[in-house]
Amino acid sequence: MNKKRFLTQVCIYVLGLFILALGVPFAINSNLGISPVNALPFAVHLASGIGVGLSVSLFFVSCILFQIFLLGKDFKWINVTQIIFSLLFGYFLDVTIFLVGEFSIPTYFGQLVMLAISMVLIAMGLSVYLEAKLISLPSEGVVLAVVEKLPKYTFHKIKIIMDCILVTAAIATTLIFMDGIHGVREGTVISAIMIGKLIPYVRKVVIPILDKVGFYKVLG
Repeated sequence: MNKKRFLTQVCIYVLGLFILALGVPFAINSNLGISPVNALPFAVHLASGIGVGLSVSLFFVSCILFQIFLLGKDFKWINVTQIIFSLLFGYFLDVTIFLVGEFSIPTYFGQLVMLAISMVLIAMGLSVYLEAKLISLPSEGVVLAVVEKLPKYTFHKIKIIMDCILVTAAIATTLIFMDGIHGVREGTVISAIMIGKLIPYVRKVVIPILDKVGFYKVLG
């Protein structure tokens, strides 16, 4: 394997993870609800008091274990490296939550602006890390594993089902262990719908930048 190519891929992947993590505190501070994939670990964070980063890392590790259980001997053990990036993403979450701090914009319109910033950053992070073409994040790995076992279902359909399960579990967690529903609001639904739609537009900005810094030249 070309070492320069691999290191470049890793750097772009890590950059994408950081941008992705940066979008999360803006969603949290908007108080309009967090994205479906982060809804359950965020609910666990609220209910238990453990850090957001640790909660997300544990959720991702459980996703990897589920992939192993589901795929059995068909599981590609290179995907165990997802654990490394899961822990890194959890660390990035704690860092970005610290950096953003209590920043918020007053009024409901301001909350929508915060949510919009979050969605753009998440779409940008996804666009960057996907261009690295290394491994999927564990949550996406679960969807791919289910599609592999149930090929008649598309990635999109399984993703919607998984999002619904995570949001339902998040609502149940906060209802059982807290005084009501927390972390799931209209922003959760908006994020579920809009982030995927934003990616093609964000890629039009991201790809020329990656090309300008020589990313595709290194990949050959």
